[in-house]
Amino acid sequence: MIPSFFKRIHPDDLNENFFKVIGKDWMLITAGKAGDFNTMTASWGTTGILWNKSIAICFIRPHRYTFQFADRYDYFTLSFFDEKYRDILNYCGAHSGKNVDKTGQTGLKILETSHGNVAFEQARLVLECRKIYTDFLKQECFVDALIEKKNYPSKDYHGFFIGEIEACYKRL
Repeated sequence: MIPSFFKRIHPDDLNENFFKVIGKDWMLITAGKAGDFNTMTASWGTTGILWNKSIAICFIRPHRYTFQFADRYDYFTLSFFDEKYRDILNYCGAHSGKNVDKTGQTGLKILETSHGNVAFEQARLVLECRKIYTDFLKQECFVDALIEKKNYPSKDYHGFFIGEIEACYKRL
């Protein structure tokens, strides 16, 4: 149930600078249902229009614990926070959900979306995305070898998940 301090808005009504909120402010990528989910901090991703749909794309390395949840479940959420939650984002990026209870350690409060997916009450904005395409970045597809060399010296290429944004929840 979405708390009353969130308003559901259409993706067309988003007025965020996603270069900033993803690349500088960061986000939590979360996949799974209450009782079986994981979340991780990310600063790589994008939003836009693809196949005439409002989409978000998130990138997760396969060795990250969140990857198996994003791979298994049909939905993922992207939660965006005010700067005062930077410590929580730092913690969720530095610790694995295999080893710690991130919500217990950080005080994050689970918010269940209309589709039963997990996001967080402290977020100022949540995008709920239904997976419509997944794949992996591939070494042979890099046109700029320097980007590949700099970001993948261990050849641990990201998987990516394209999700249709089905719901946006903005804090009032």
